[in-house]
Amino acid sequence: MTTMNTCPALMISAPSSGSGKTSVTAAIARHARNAGKRVRVFKTGPDYLDPMVLERASGHPVYQLDLFMGGLAHCQGLLAQAASESDLILVEGVMGLFDGTPSSADLAAALKLPVLAVIDASAMAQTFAALAVGMQTFRRDIRLCGVVANRVGSPAHARMVAEGLPEDLPLVAALHRRQDLALPERHLGLVQALEMPGLDAQLDSWAQAWGEASAGFEFRATRFEFEPEPALPPLLKGRRIAVAQDAAFSFIYPANLDCLRALGAEVLTFAPIEGKVLPPCDALWLPGGYPELHAPALRANASFFADLAAHLAAGKPLLAECGGMLAMAESLTDTEGMNHEMACLMPGRAQMQKRLAALGMQKIEWPEGELRGHTFHYSLLATSLEPIARATNPNGGKAAEALYAQGSLRASYVHHYFPSNPEAIAAFFLTQHAS
Repeated sequence: MTTMNTCPALMISAPSSGSGKTSVTAAIARHARNAGKRVRVFKTGPDYLDPMVLERASGHPVYQLDLFMGGLAHCQGLLAQAASESDLILVEGVMGLFDGTPSSADLAAALKLPVLAVIDASAMAQTFAALAVGMQTFRRDIRLCGVVANRVGSPAHARMVAEGLPEDLPLVAALHRRQDLALPERHLGLVQALEMPGLDAQLDSWAQAWGEASAGFEFRATRFEFEPEPALPPLLKGRRIAVAQDAAFSFIYPANLDCLRALGAEVLTFAPIEGKVLPPCDALWLPGGYPELHAPALRANASFFADLAAHLAAGKPLLAECGGMLAMAESLTDTEGMNHEMACLMPGRAQMQKRLAALGMQKIEWPEGELRGHTFHYSLLATSLEPIARATNPNGGKAAEALYAQGSLRASYVHHYFPSNPEAIAAFFLTQHAS
């Protein structure tokens, strides 16, 4: 039975990365939230860092919408559920509007989302309109409802960039350049929201700037239709799954936790760098993050690596992804050349480097079935383990990550999207190896 919900909704996209999509999306979300509205924000594609900022702005966890990782029906269901309980839905795009396969434009077309284009106007004047109109007319199956001129230098500059815009593509807002409100970045992108103590004040400043610049802009209702997916079988009922969750292990899709709970599992989170012990559990997930930045804190938690060893010795499943895998290795050398001993539960030595090692969507065949996800890392791992599988990139990219297995340990650079195959995830977390 088709279910339909309506809600004002908007995709915020841009011609390229670095245009200011995240800050504009966060500004709109915080402005609406400060006005008493219930706001839900989604992020297009695989990303952990932007959603942390958007969650702080909106006050609600930010879910991914990705046609490759989750599929159209999954995306439709997430949006329709949000529409039933929200006053405004925002979807931040990824890269440029038409970049990648699938692109933000593909998602907007599939979900019938109107698009607001954010264009960095700092180095242009009347050419702004030419770029905006080009985005408007490049594909007929999407609708640009307006443009935002970001980083304008003055009121006169704002008037120049508006020249030549057609009536059906209004300049919604001209936001002035504010270096004091720029977000700090590091090698994987934005600094994590939990590491920015002044973020809430910054978000309120963005919200005020958006409110002053966009007076009169109205969000139009969008209709979301979807076929409810059948409930997942409670394959993990009675199973306790521990999840490391802190600044060192923070790359966690909310949909992954939802998936585990929908399968019947009890999810137990703990913070290793805060000295928290591994809770009694039947299985363990070490997600990605920044173990290289918090290696001393991990070593200072005397029980952490010992608990991991005991967990594996008991034959209990442990999934280690990217940074979680590095923590399982023998050592991790940071970009300053400092060598940190890790858990020594997986043969191999990891080395951080200052250039990107791998980036791209990933499809990988587990023994339990196919899973989808992505990879994004600056480290290299040298290990004697032979892969039991290797991922492929649907866009033909070079990234093809290995999947390693040793006893009850499963490890890879791939960040898996559990809803892509819940049954496979359940089968792994149910496996008990001989101790």
